[in-house]
Amino acid sequence: MAYIVAGEFRKGVSFEMDGTLQVIIEFQHVKPGKGAAFVRAKIRNIITGGVIERTFNPNEKFELAHIDRKKMTYSYADSDLYYFMDTETYDLVPLSKTLIEEALNFIKENSVVEVAFHKGVAFSVEPENFVELQIVECEPGIAGATAQPGTKAAVLETGYVVQVPLFINNGETIRIDTRTGTYMSKAKG
Repeated sequence: MAYIVAGEFRKGVSFEMDGTLQVIIEFQHVKPGKGAAFVRAKIRNIITGGVIERTFNPNEKFELAHIDRKKMTYSYADSDLYYFMDTETYDLVPLSKTLIEEALNFIKENSVVEVAFHKGVAFSVEPENFVELQIVECEPGIAGATAQPGTKAAVLETGYVVQVPLFINNGETIRIDTRTGTYMSKAKG
């Protein structure tokens, strides 16, 4: 088994603590003028989604969590469950909305996503880094506004609201960076 000490924490590292699976969202190594150094971290319970802030002794040791990732296709939603299909076995894996709410901003039916598993249980979905989505609502574009600074709000087909340049029109397909949730460019084609 692999272990990590709190002094080696990095963003995105998954580990087991008190029988639960945690991922580091933010961390800070603190060396006060008096007293011992410590690590302040914001961690998320991967299964429940709950976030806590906690301080750790830099020598505290935790078991690293083994995370398996698999490319799957988003199939459909039924109430608060969202189903993802394994493209090799055609098995469907259900995930609750609370676990994947943020990812839902960037995925639509038939989107390819990466589903993360721990000990055979799916717990999160990550969309591709860049996705193309259609604008379903925004103010009319301003012709020749490509050189003008400024943005306007646009509602995408998933319901996500993004800031776009003034020249973008309703009905256009745009490219989004899912890591930041921001507009990148008009879609090619």
